[in-house]
Amino acid sequence: MKNNNFKLLFLILLCLNFNLKAQNDINEEIQIKVKGELIKTMDWGGLIRYEKANKELESKNKPDVVFIGDSITEGWSYYFSDFFGDNNYVNRGISGQTTEQMLLRFRQDVIDLNPKSTVILAGINDIAQNTKFYGVKVSAGNIFSMVELAQSHGIKPIICSVLPADRFEWNPSVLPADLVREMNQLLRSYAEENEITYLDYYAAMNNNKGGLRSELTNDGVHVTKEGYSLMNKMVNKSIYRLLEKRK
Repeated sequence: MKNNNFKLLFLILLCLNFNLKAQNDINEEIQIKVKGELIKTMDWGGLIRYEKANKELESKNKPDVVFIGDSITEGWSYYFSDFFGDNNYVNRGISGQTTEQMLLRFRQDVIDLNPKSTVILAGINDIAQNTKFYGVKVSAGNIFSMVELAQSHGIKPIICSVLPADRFEWNPSVLPADLVREMNQLLRSYAEENEITYLDYYAAMNNNKGGLRSELTNDGVHVTKEGYSLMNKMVNKSIYRLLEKRK
């Protein structure tokens, strides 16, 4: 009997030792990944990008509007830099970003600037799968979260439709047209149900085949100067109405 008890105890200790070793191996592997230079230096959310510019704004009058988005928003300033400065608007677009990255930096790049309004143009990079894509409902939900954060701080949001797109040159395996339409329906429905301004770029810019009109784009996603000129007029109209401004 004693021998049997000894063997049982030995087996229990052996199993515990094996489990402990396995857990230590897992912990070591995690630590290696965490300590890796890529992880330590990666600014995944883009919080560093506008850190200095945001600091400089502290000594100035608050902006009327902050535009947050991806390369379509960022590229706006290359064609029409005066559009932002002359109207007391601030551009906080970051090329390639998806909605979860924008949500991560929304407090720093929008709320802390204390604008009267924010223009949210996002979602096409989610559909392009620039980061893990969980579906249009999750992406739309990230935009809804930004809207609700803005409202809780007295900032009036404008939800922009995702622009038409029928191809991605950097990810040709994804066919975006139907997903764009599906996401826009979610955005429109939410805006209507919650009495939020919805800016329908899609209706004004589509080629009736799910893509951008040829004169408005060079690659099916990004916008030409002519495209931004149209967007200037449309967004200003929405802002003037929302803030009861006059031209």
